[in-house]
Amino acid sequence: MAALNACSALVTGSNRGLGLEMIKQLLEAHCSKVFAACRDPDGPNSEVLRELAKKNPDVVTLVKLDIADPCSIKESAKKVGSLLGEKGLNLLVNNAAILPQKTMLTATVEDMHNAFNTNVIGPLFVIREYLPYLRAAAKANGKPGMSSDKAAVINISTDSASMSMIPSMEDPFPFFPYSISKAGLNMLTVYTARDLKEDEILCISIHPGWVRTDMGTNEATLNTRESVEGMLHVIGSLTEKESGGFLDYTGKTMPW
Repeated sequence: MAALNACSALVTGSNRGLGLEMIKQLLEAHCSKVFAACRDPDGPNSEVLRELAKKNPDVVTLVKLDIADPCSIKESAKKVGSLLGEKGLNLLVNNAAILPQKTMLTATVEDMHNAFNTNVIGPLFVIREYLPYLRAAAKANGKPGMSSDKAAVINISTDSASMSMIPSMEDPFPFFPYSISKAGLNMLTVYTARDLKEDEILCISIHPGWVRTDMGTNEATLNTRESVEGMLHVIGSLTEKESGGFLDYTGKTMPW
């Protein structure tokens, strides 16, 4: 199990795949407040998540959050803020994303807009709206330095965001809008780490590996449990030395 001791955590895109598995493992790690955010918590694709919340009513709170809608992000932050108290939010995981399967030659304007709106702009506004609660957590902790137990933003990225790795990947690469937008997310990580350094709020990008999810397909090499176990172990061991970095689920540094 992960070496994670965060008291409170929020995960976007938590009704399936990596997000859902992260909620399960945060429960196993005895996180006392888990905010499971997704676009439609009452919909048919959130049944498993609702069952988790029903079984753990004192820990799991379902939060309606459409990552592509700034108003939805703002409303979700108001709800979560009203439930957090003075200790604030220790861990914010930007997991929600979309993956249009297009190449450079087939991607439409809509594909690019949607990818950037969900994969870059959405996480930016989530960070901004939840920043007061991250700051509260960092202040309440009182200890010097940075850690995920204190206050941290984790952006779920991908190896296909690596400009160094793309030339050796399959050509034509089928996930052009996703790849470009996740490279933008990595830059958001760098800016966030720099701009929140004085607040002692940590921020990294993390590649979860190639995982068997709706996005990763059944051909992937990892299952969700293996990926999330690795990521939470890495997240639990982070210090200020890693802030602003790009790691994978084993803790290996990824090339930009």
